[in-house]
Amino acid sequence: MLNFHDLKLNNKEPVYIQIALYVKRQILLKRAATGDKLPSRRELAAQLNVNPNTVQKAFRLMEEEGYVHTSGNQGSIIYVDAAIAASIEEELTRQMVREFIASAKEIDLSFKKVIDLISDLWEQD
Repeated sequence: MLNFHDLKLNNKEPVYIQIALYVKRQILLKRAATGDKLPSRRELAAQLNVNPNTVQKAFRLMEEEGYVHTSGNQGSIIYVDAAIAASIEEELTRQMVREFIASAKEIDLSFKKVIDLISDLWEQD
């Protein structure tokens, strides 16, 4: 079962979005795979200390995006195929790069300086 104990909620974005992004990150990091069960909506709401309607909204979003399937008695499980995995990787990578670019622009770093710094640091690791 997918564990949500290390999900730290913030006040920057809606909780239901944070829950869905957490599941996407777990998929991207290969900590969640097709067939992995999710806690029930009530269990997750209690664990995160949030309103059950918020968790329901997160599950609806995940189901609409296709990486969570729910069947009556079986509960909700992760479903990932090649297209979903590629879509999640693209979305999370773009989000990370956008945030980095916004931070770099905020402190007036030039494009060249950013590229040079990335090149230097990339080679170090």
